[in-house]
Parts: sequence; C-alpha cells; structure tokens
Amino acid sequence: MQKTVLAIIGSYRKGGIIDHAVDAVLKGCRDKGMLTKKIYLLDKNIEFCTNCRLCAGSDPDAKRGRCVHNDDLAEILDQVDAADALVLASPINFFTVTALTKRFVERLIVYSWWPWGAKIPKYRISRPGKKAVLLTSSACPAFIGRILMPSSLKILKAAARCMGAKTVKSIYFGMIAQKENQ
Repeated sequence: MQKTVLAIIGSYRKGGIIDHAVDAVLKGCRDKGMLTKKIYLLDKNIEFCTNCRLCAGSDPDAKRGRCVHNDDLAEILDQVDAADALVLASPINFFTVTALTKRFVERLIVYSWWPWGAKIPKYRISRPGKKAVLLTSSACPAFIGRILMPSSLKILKAAARCMGAKTVKSIYFGMIAQKENQ
C-alpha cells in the first residue's frame, strides 16, 4: 500500500522559504513513490483553544478527544491520523513558531487524556507509529538560531509526538530572508 506524507505549513507566505523547503522534502517522498499533501494553516479556520479541556477528559480510549469548536481542526486531524508521516514547518517569528502554528499546536490537546483533577496529561497515542520531519527558518545564522531560539523546534517536536509521530529529522534554515519579501 502506498504511504502518505502530510505537510502542515504555518507560514504567512505561500511560495516563501518554508514552502520551498517543504516542496523539496515532499519531492523526495514522491520520488520514493509516496503520496503527498500540503495543508496551509493560513487557509484554515482554527479557533483558539479555551482550555475547557472537554476534549482531554472525554472517552479515554479514543485516539483523540472531540473539541467543542466547530472549525477546520477535525478535518485536518482526520488527515493527520490517516497519514503515515508528517512534515511540520514554520518560520520563526519573535523567537518561536508563528501564531498560526501555535494556534494549531495548542489545539492538539485533543490527543491527550487529562481529566480535571489529574496532575499531568497522558498521550492518547502511547507509541508513535509515524515519522516526522520538522522545518524552521530564520534570518539569523542557523547555529545561533538553534541556541537563541530553541523553542521552535521543541514546539514542533512536541506537536509531532502528540499526533503520534517520532521526529526523525529537524532542519533549521538560517540566514534566510535577507531581503524584503523572501
């Protein structure tokens, strides 16, 4: 059966650096016979998490809880659940992933079991069965960015884990966007 790779892109610019990097990863996947798909968070309606935790306290045996918001998240997560591998990509804005990405990541609590009264959440997917590649970019040199802005890759890695994926590669592009509109 053909494997599917789903890319989730948290950039504000289609056709920008992150988009090109995702295209290169997905081309490599297609060259190996995999199906690929891209989701631009920019095009999706994703509400803010209100921390009501209804999703985290419902049905402990479900793969994910059901959020009270009626937006595009469930559709996205259906595609995540059906994929064999993920590519998570976001440029870095003010030392972390974009707000688009952060809004999406905060809603991933649906993949946890955390009823009120429990001290800590537990993953609903106990063993990661998917693989994930993480992509970030910033205008500063990559080695400095990894030291000064480590939260972006940590957030993407945590997001991948919530969705049942183990990070197999993280790529940080530095010295990007040295000119306007790159």
